Amino acid sequence: MNSFIEELKWRGLFSDMMPGTDEQLNKEMTTAYIGFDPTADSLHIGSLIQIKILAHFQHHGHKPIALVGGATGMIGDPSGKSAERNLLDEETLLHYVECLKNQLSRFLNFEGNETNNAELVNNYDWMKKISFLDFAKNVGKNITVNYMMAKDSVKKRLSGEAGVDGMSFTEFTYQLIQGYDFLHLYQNNGVKLQMGGSDQWGNITTGTELIRRKAQGEAFALTVPLITKADGSKFGKSESGENYWLDKKKTSPYKFYQFWLNATDSDAERFIKFYTFLAKEEIEALIEEHKTAPHERKLQKKLAEEVTVWVHGREEYERALKASEILFGKSTAEDLVSLDEEIFLEIFDGVPQKEVAKDDVLGINIVDLLSEKSGFLKSKSEATRELKGNSISVNKEKANEFYTANESDLIDGKFLLLQKGKKSYFIVKVI
Repeated sequence: MNSFIEELKWRGLFSDMMPGTDEQLNKEMTTAYIGFDPTADSLHIGSLIQIKILAHFQHHGHKPIALVGGATGMIGDPSGKSAERNLLDEETLLHYVECLKNQLSRFLNFEGNETNNAELVNNYDWMKKISFLDFAKNVGKNITVNYMMAKDSVKKRLSGEAGVDGMSFTEFTYQLIQGYDFLHLYQNNGVKLQMGGSDQWGNITTGTELIRRKAQGEAFALTVPLITKADGSKFGKSESGENYWLDKKKTSPYKFYQFWLNATDSDAERFIKFYTFLAKEEIEALIEEHKTAPHERKLQKKLAEEVTVWVHGREEYERALKASEILFGKSTAEDLVSLDEEIFLEIFDGVPQKEVAKDDVLGINIVDLLSEKSGFLKSKSEATRELKGNSISVNKEKANEFYTANESDLIDGKFLLLQKGKKSYFIVKVI
């Protein structure tokens, strides 16, 4: 069996392939592509598997092409969708395309003299030159409506299985346009394989059929499973339904790191195979080590490190790690004071805070600050009692009844973190 397919299988990333795919990959360096539709100005972690597949493909000596769907993005893929997507105006779409091209260039090797250097293409570059009549005559006549209707993505929408009745002609043509992409890349870039999620099987095989009928050629399909959590719930969204983005301006490296760190044991075992480049032996050793001391969460920590470094780099990982250690008490006051406002507020998201004038914070006795100035504690007597009981901390360091804050204690020059016991926090924002 081809080494690339073997790797996908042991990692749990293989769903299906057309007959002959294995033989094609063993025969020669093969060029394959995966498409990414520009629905936003950043990819999110739902796209990481597709990026990872292209990276593995390149590591095994083959040539990957990442297609950004400037044309297909104008229509919207009906596969796995219960409703038609809102269409984007051209200016927004082209901006999204440029953002995704810049992002994808970080994950694959595009430079150098290797014959399998990655390429980026945009299907708008060739689709914009084709008139509707030319497309209907030269492409549409090669695929029957019966063939298109038999695809699961179409049948589910037309039968109402996906939760909505019907499908627009615009969406119905999507598989033809994606099929034409495959034909164009087959004829112009030597592409013989299209890869994608298992929900793309129908669209991909339309392309192989179009190549067979239009170019009398042979092309192949390979799909990977759609990723869910071990409990079957949707992967890649927060509890509030927000996406975790690859752009750090949309999802900070700290939140990104925390997403992987908070994986359950069963998910971590799967995800470390899916989302890292660690070798089989190392992963198996990590899993066994984790089972002997699951409370240490070594598997989650390694998973979070590997993925965060891959997406954001070592420096951002180190910052995220330091921020996490602050939350769990494994850091110094200096670490806390060095945080910027964004990361500090993310770490202590949901902690009550109050704006207090600087003159009522700096140089003020801690008893007054805890009580009447901030309102964190109900009274001076409670503040005094808690201080004598050694349960009050300022910026994660124990404070006594003689403590007063000064300018150097302020986090990013504007915050003071008060704490009672282990779990009761309060933020003073100095104005």
